[in-house]
Amino acid sequence: MPAARLLVVEGNTAEARARQVAVGGQVASEGYAQLLRELFPGDVMADICYPADAGANLPDAAGLEGYDGIAVTGSSLNIYNGGPEIRQQIELIRTAFTTQVPIFGSCWGLQLLTVAAGGQVRRNPRGREVGFGRRIRVTEAGAAHPLFAGKPPVFEAMTVHLDEVETLPEGARLLASNDHSQVQALEIRAGRTACWGVQYHPEYPFREMAAIFRRLQPSLVAEGFFADEDEEASFIADLEHFEREPGNASLAWRHGIDGTVINKTQRTRELANWIAHQVLPIRSRRGRS
Repeated sequence: MPAARLLVVEGNTAEARARQVAVGGQVASEGYAQLLRELFPGDVMADICYPADAGANLPDAAGLEGYDGIAVTGSSLNIYNGGPEIRQQIELIRTAFTTQVPIFGSCWGLQLLTVAAGGQVRRNPRGREVGFGRRIRVTEAGAAHPLFAGKPPVFEAMTVHLDEVETLPEGARLLASNDHSQVQALEIRAGRTACWGVQYHPEYPFREMAAIFRRLQPSLVAEGFFADEDEEASFIADLEHFEREPGNASLAWRHGIDGTVINKTQRTRELANWIAHQVLPIRSRRGRS
């Protein structure tokens, strides 16, 4: 049986990717592709494209049709700022809407899908949501949706975002919310394809979140998340400790998180569900099984 072919769309510019690597992180698309392959060993292969880069060689509709799924990473960009690095991404996603290839978006990916489908994104008036998204609640529609199969009705998740979906695209279904952002998960039907998106990051390990906190220093102190840089450094150390020892009960108690974040199978369940319920079936329908 041939492996399912996935395309990972990198949301960041080359400069932003370099900043993340400089603080010990990973290029978002590389980490994403690695995880997708790990979730279904031998059943998934992944290519990467960089639409935020000037002169990027991007697939057309025929090229996109050769994939069984498209995943869109997070990004440090703000979609309402516009510019060629954002416009190229919107155009790529709108081209993908003309295909039958299912799409999954994380954070920026959700926002990009929303705008490409006719919705709106704004700067969140409540400010940044960072670290762990608290008490994300599955809606009635979400409880019956395969995106959340095996996920508890209320959960925490890795998150870092300043913006949020303000207006849903026509026909979109709200699948999860919390007190910080009404839209934590959506299903969007656009053109010929189905899109699943989440405002949080099921793809992030603890070490990547630690690197993001290092990159955001000292702005998180200025925003009031920490009293000073020593307190922020202590939190980063805890994230790195979680990476080494995810079963540390005292750390989990201190930060008020449970297995939905700590356990990799639970943390990544939305992506596993997408592959199982969207990607592999389309591969089979195309006669590639």
